[in-house]
Amino acid sequence: MLTSNLVLGAAGAGFNGGDILFQLAAFLILLALLKKYAWGPLMGIMNEREQHIANEISAAENSRKEASSLIEEQRELIKQSRLEAQGLIENAKKQGDVQRDEIIALARTEAERLKESAKLEIEQQKEQAVAAIREQVASLSVLVASKVIEKELSAADQEKLINEYIQEAGEGR
Repeated sequence: MLTSNLVLGAAGAGFNGGDILFQLAAFLILLALLKKYAWGPLMGIMNEREQHIANEISAAENSRKEASSLIEEQRELIKQSRLEAQGLIENAKKQGDVQRDEIIALARTEAERLKESAKLEIEQQKEQAVAAIREQVASLSVLVASKVIEKELSAADQEKLINEYIQEAGEGR
C-alpha cells in the first residue's frame, strides 16, 4: 500500500516547475525551428504562389484588354473597308454613267455627221441629175431645132416629132 501511495502522491503532488519550463523551452525551440524551417519556406511558397496567381490574372486581364482592343480595331477596319468598297462602287457607277453619256454624245455626233454627209451627197446627186437633164434638154432642143430647120413642118407634124424625140430620150435612159 505504501508504494501505491507514492505513485499516487507523485501524480497528485502539485506543481513541478522544472517540467513546465523544460516543456516550454522545448515548445519554443520547436516553434522557432518550425518558423525557420517550415513556416518561412511555406510562407515563401505561398507568397510565390499568390504572386504567380496575381501575375496570371493580370496577364489574362491584359490579354483580354488587348483582344478587345484588336477586335475593336478589326471592326473599325472592316467598317472602313466597307466604306471604301461602297465608294469604289459609287465611283465606278459614276464613271460608267459618264462613259455612257460620252458614247451617246459621240454616237449622236456621228449620226449628225452622217446625216449631213448624206444630205450633201443627195444634193450633189440632185445637181448632177439636173445638169444631165439640162444637157439632154439642150441636145434635144438642138436636135429638134435642126430637124425643124431641115423641114418645115405643120403644127401637128411638129408635135408628133417632139413626142417621138421625147420618147426616144426616155428610152435612151
